[in-house]
Amino acid sequence: MRLHVGCAMWTHARWQGRLLPDQLPPKERLRAYATWCDAVEGNTTFYATPARTTVESWARQTTPDFRFVIKLPKPITHEHRLTGAEAELKAFLEAIEPLGPRTHALWIQLPSSFAPTDLGTLATFLHRLPRLYKYAVEVRHRAFFADERAERLLERVLAGTGTEWVPFDTTTLFQSPPTSDAERDAWTKKPRLPRRSRALTDRPIIRYLGRDATDRTIEGWQPWVAKVTEWLREGRSPTVFIHTPDNADAPTLARRFHDEVRAHLPELAPLPEPMPNEPLTLF
Repeated sequence: MRLHVGCAMWTHARWQGRLLPDQLPPKERLRAYATWCDAVEGNTTFYATPARTTVESWARQTTPDFRFVIKLPKPITHEHRLTGAEAELKAFLEAIEPLGPRTHALWIQLPSSFAPTDLGTLATFLHRLPRLYKYAVEVRHRAFFADERAERLLERVLAGTGTEWVPFDTTTLFQSPPTSDAERDAWTKKPRLPRRSRALTDRPIIRYLGRDATDRTIEGWQPWVAKVTEWLREGRSPTVFIHTPDNADAPTLARRFHDEVRAHLPELAPLPEPMPNEPLTLF
């Protein structure tokens, strides 16, 4: 029984010297983060395919059971819209190969304009992908959430290749007007869609966005604590990513979420103790 938790990134200016040791060189930051959380979203790969040497560094800094959910590059999903991007996909797959088993899923985040009428394109793309990896799709077109027929058609396409549907739960953010600059910025950028909590595979992935106020973030994730507990009891192995608009306390919140699930399931293994934020001394 294993629950993995993580954040949208492994380095953040407001973590340095407070949650993670200050002055860490870039090649050590993921290693330090991995003592706090055992999963991370690979958002940077959306903007550029990393060099293979960079990915080799990621692998060196993490254990084989650490989970990366790696986003496909923007040229594949948003510019080519899953058609005619064979060269870009080949380069991406070659680059991430050093992660080995750490690649928990390749994450196909589709633009909000990708509609139910595009499902044939998605089905073709998924069937052509190498079976070496598991895949997860995030959609943002409202029809997939408001139209039951569109929802079922998407589920059928995903089920045909054992692909998971990744929900991005922003309902807590949009429950009331923003109260900080970070929340105001999130209001303009994040999708406003209903919460979806149905798993299609044995490895569901949740992206949850709370508020900058810790109590509101915790209050908003209570349905997910119940759902993740249920999934674990069913034998599934979920991964949960905790976001807030400013992400200042995301690692501690991710651990808090894990603790809340573990309160329902004491047999769930605890997370390891995080690295101290200051170097250890003899005195």
